[in-house]
Amino acid sequence: MSEDNQTGAAGLALVTGASRGLGAALAEGLAAKGFHVLAVARTVGGLEELDDRIRAAGGSATLAPMDVTNPEAMQQMAEAIASRWGGLDLWAHTAINAAPLSPAPHISGKDWSKSVLTNLEVTRGLIALLEPLLNLRGGTAMFFDDPHAGEKFFGAYGTTKSAQIALARSWQAETARLDGMKVVIDAPAPMPTALRARFYPGEDRAALTPCKAEAERILQSCL
Repeated sequence: MSEDNQTGAAGLALVTGASRGLGAALAEGLAAKGFHVLAVARTVGGLEELDDRIRAAGGSATLAPMDVTNPEAMQQMAEAIASRWGGLDLWAHTAINAAPLSPAPHISGKDWSKSVLTNLEVTRGLIALLEPLLNLRGGTAMFFDDPHAGEKFFGAYGTTKSAQIALARSWQAETARLDGMKVVIDAPAPMPTALRARFYPGEDRAALTPCKAEAERILQSCL
């Protein structure tokens, strides 16, 4: 992590999958609302560009070039949040693996395993690590639905993404009547992201909702 111990007036916001797309747009939006953003992604260049935009707009961020599929790195991240910031006010989870579209009998074992790891096991592990930190601040965990379960050729992505949201809904139900943290699940409009381009390569991207506009809608409705 870059050395920055600042916490914004609105608190600390963690964005996993922050280097591009909706994650980057949410990070910028949160920084504009006064949060200090802890931005996690594997792509160092994307994080640095995000940091430049946040700082140019008067916000603050700490960059964490980490792989969310590395449990030791995620443990280190959680420990750093506890020791440096004393808790977590918001977690937006946008990290995802988009396996290639494929008929179900032809899904490769490698693509399936990576999808299960990134989309489901990582989510389970992060929930366990971050719930205590969110409870300390009465924070919010945010997940983003993208329903493709049961659609042809979406076997790997649709199955694991829907399982991720099912896990988030269980956590949401478990915490609904408790004082403290809350879990929010949103279904964003189609956006011109790199993930969507893999699924719909010939689509008219001009007709899609810009990530920045969708991030602003999400933050207005969820915060």
